[in-house]
Amino acid sequence: MPRPPSPVTLAPRRAAFALLALGALLASLLTVALAPSAHAADTLLSQGRTATASSQEGDGYSAAAAVDGDLTGTRWASKWSDEQWLQVDLGQESDLSHVVLTWEPAYGKDYEIQASDDGTDWHTLKRVTGGDGGTDDLAVSGTGRYVRMEGLARSSGYGYSLWEFQVYGSAGGTTPPPTSGAVKVEGTQGNWRLTVGGQPYTVKGVTWGPAISDAPKYLPDVKAMGANTIRTWGTDGSSKALLDAAAANGIHVINGFWLQPGGGPGAGGCVDYVTDTTYKNDMLTEFAKWVDAYKSHPATLMWNVGNESVLGLQNCYSGSQLEAERNAYTSFVNDVAKKIHSIDPDHPVTSTDAWTGAWAYYKRNAPDLDLYAMNSYSNVCKVRQDWIDGGYTKPYIITETGPAGEWEVPNDANGIPDEPTDVQKADGYTKAWNCVTGHQGVALGATLFHYGTEHDFGGVWFNLVPDGLKRLSYYAVKKAYTGSTSGDNTPPVISDMTVAPASSAPAGGEFTVHAAVRDPDSDPVTYKIYLSGNYANGDKRLVDAQWRSLGNGNFAVTAPQKLGVWKVYVQAEDGHGNAGIETKSVKVVAPPVSGTDLALNRPATASSSQQSYGDCPCTPAMAVDGRTDTRWASDWSDPQWLQVDLGASKALRKLQLVWDPAYAKSYEVRVSDDGSNWRSVYSTTAGDGDVDTIDVSATARYVRLQLTARGTSWGYSLHDLGIYS
Repeated sequence: MPRPPSPVTLAPRRAAFALLALGALLASLLTVALAPSAHAADTLLSQGRTATASSQEGDGYSAAAAVDGDLTGTRWASKWSDEQWLQVDLGQESDLSHVVLTWEPAYGKDYEIQASDDGTDWHTLKRVTGGDGGTDDLAVSGTGRYVRMEGLARSSGYGYSLWEFQVYGSAGGTTPPPTSGAVKVEGTQGNWRLTVGGQPYTVKGVTWGPAISDAPKYLPDVKAMGANTIRTWGTDGSSKALLDAAAANGIHVINGFWLQPGGGPGAGGCVDYVTDTTYKNDMLTEFAKWVDAYKSHPATLMWNVGNESVLGLQNCYSGSQLEAERNAYTSFVNDVAKKIHSIDPDHPVTSTDAWTGAWAYYKRNAPDLDLYAMNSYSNVCKVRQDWIDGGYTKPYIITETGPAGEWEVPNDANGIPDEPTDVQKADGYTKAWNCVTGHQGVALGATLFHYGTEHDFGGVWFNLVPDGLKRLSYYAVKKAYTGSTSGDNTPPVISDMTVAPASSAPAGGEFTVHAAVRDPDSDPVTYKIYLSGNYANGDKRLVDAQWRSLGNGNFAVTAPQKLGVWKVYVQAEDGHGNAGIETKSVKVVAPPVSGTDLALNRPATASSSQQSYGDCPCTPAMAVDGRTDTRWASDWSDPQWLQVDLGASKALRKLQLVWDPAYAKSYEVRVSDDGSNWRSVYSTTAGDGDVDTIDVSATARYVRLQLTARGTSWGYSLHDLGIYS
């Protein structure tokens, strides 16, 4: 999956997603307080420990729910009065460094964090007044076996409610013991295994998306899923905080190193690996620096050099040079592997691609790799046979997999990729994991894609926790890794989503969405509806739609003003941190105009027209042929004009202009009886493209658009000029 280089972890995006730009994986929509990275080295002491409280709202809101590692699914809630408390027994006296409170909307406005050695005599570590909810990350200094949140004043008429109460520090005042020893690839052909500290280790992982500063917030949840590994795409000085947080949660890290052109076709930049010794030497020096820095870190599992670059080189070269570059690239990867081994003999080295054909180059040119790695989505179950057919003699891991991606699915009726449903995505993870584990003795595990929080076009396609909400896919991964989701409250399931009219929603008008929703736990469901203009204007954000409920799973949604294919999303939330999300496309078209189009197929002339640019020739006649897939386009200069001869004098009531993205910012509508003497019936200096529907009152034979200022650097381009009586 394409990603530009980033320090430690990159937000995911395939080339088509440039997407999902990585590094941008999109500022998160979550409203959270970022935990300072200086805390990341501390141990999470409270998770799974004994917790008690002054009260609880009901059977499902016990104190234990605030220390179970589930940040969005379970919570403690008190009775509805001010003086309430929650405390946790850490099991032994500990040095305390910070406390993280993840509040549900019923938060504490005023409260104290207290500590005690015996559970009776308490001393205050921190007092908070005027709290605003969300996530409070509080630095503290002191010792104690017991830590308490003493509520003083609530923010609302409800009680206090915490998703999670996390206490960090050092148990008994000592640094936690290392969580790993030497990592080895052991065994013989077809009977390999990975070991950590001499113990068998299957990679049960996820690719990592959140900010490093959020690692203490999310890694307990990664652990609760049953994952033991996270994968990154870049490693540098900021990586230590992530490694520290991972070690504190018993999680290992596949440390990535980025090489151009990473990310497969269409991404990552181009390097000439045959001749560019400066780039190669610089990368070798850079990678060696960070290997030396983190080779002894207990969270380090292995080193991963490059991402999809053998495949990606086809975006830079062709023919014999492409072959030479692929050989040179994989030879350089071998040089990196040798260098890493000379610095760190205790951790394996691999390299990731997205095409099993790349393995032939590694087999020929990179013998010092300890194992191979592959990103594969809908074809992951074919990797085993490709490995057999290639006669390979090294094991592998899958470093990205999950449901079919945008580049792998058929197009829908509107000509855009048909995104799988939540159920299909969950099944995709289950199928992928079964295929990985089915190649026993060769496939040593996988990091499934993607533990990310972005709530945008790519985030909804792939993320397990967009906006912190758990999907069916999250629970599919948890079941794969732990064997069970028994007792979990799981998301609403959406089925039979339809849009009408799917291919002709009028701009600014309403269209209807239907979705059947079932909650497995019979929780009350609330709805949100979003729109994405990814295919219409390249904006990958999800924006709130204007909508109203029609009852029985039906919604009336207002279409955008901008023409093109949009995606509409129905999000069903259960109030327990879970969400079902389903999406379909809708094509937004110009609103219909009643009456006869007097300009249809009438003679049209223009000041100029493009003859051979892009989809041209783009003649004046194409603006009056009644089609929105053809267009007239002018030269790239001001002013220009387009006119149509109606054949005789006609009463004019309305004009509709359907613009290509190259629109007019300023223009006049002029009419004439003889084609020589013109009078203005409309003008604007604030045109914004898309569709202009203009009321006029005139009688004339000729109608001219006098175009005086372009809205872009291109010329003027009009799909359709409709003139109605």
